[in-house]
Amino acid sequence: MAGHSKWSNIKRRKGAQDAKRGKLFMKLAREIFMAARQGGGDPEMNPNLRLAVDKAKSNNMPNENIDRAIKKATGDLEGVNYEEYTYEGYGPGGVAVMVKVLTDNKNRTAADVRHAFNKNDGNLGENGCVSFMFDRKGYLVVDRGETEVDEEEMMLEVIEAGAEEMETTEDQFEIYAEPETFSEVKASLEKSGYSFVTSEVTMIPETYTPLDEEGVEKMLKLIDMLEDNDDVQEVYHNLDADEAILEKLS
Repeated sequence: MAGHSKWSNIKRRKGAQDAKRGKLFMKLAREIFMAARQGGGDPEMNPNLRLAVDKAKSNNMPNENIDRAIKKATGDLEGVNYEEYTYEGYGPGGVAVMVKVLTDNKNRTAADVRHAFNKNDGNLGENGCVSFMFDRKGYLVVDRGETEVDEEEMMLEVIEAGAEEMETTEDQFEIYAEPETFSEVKASLEKSGYSFVTSEVTMIPETYTPLDEEGVEKMLKLIDMLEDNDDVQEVYHNLDADEAILEKLS
């Protein structure tokens, strides 16, 4: 997985934009709703719901919002019926893009996603056109400033927890795990006293597509337009953007 820290650069940028709390909470509530509807309302018995709840709590979503989303999914409260879809396509310069949505109106959402691609020099493709370029992985990030452990000791902890791989940057430890063992790895490291900047099951690119400054700017506009859509839960891509360019455009 060498080089995946390129991907985390964009993730950090996204995190700063998600200060729009109301929009973020609505997306998190939909994710909780779908997990509870598909696997039941008990996080202890439903790993996907447990992950969704953990993600919501890490973003300071109020417990009452979490409980309300679960109750809507289990029929205790009336609510809108959402369906999950994934759209695939190419952004500027051939960057691979996957868009995960939860929507109560597929036609509206499909039209909005297609418009975002068309407006930003991209094009929506068929299902499967880019998904083979991504691996579904558990992803945990530990801030090195929050722990005194060195790289060698951290690696031993990670191996003992059952993780697949760890990458070290100047600022953080990036830990990868199989989705099936992600909850166990996370729980083991939490038991050892670690907390996480990021904790999620996500799509990691196998390869990256570099762009010049103009291309990066167009790609970031596409990402922003998609993420501003209330129906869009996640945008995955394989953009390789230079740190200096990202800093200039931020």
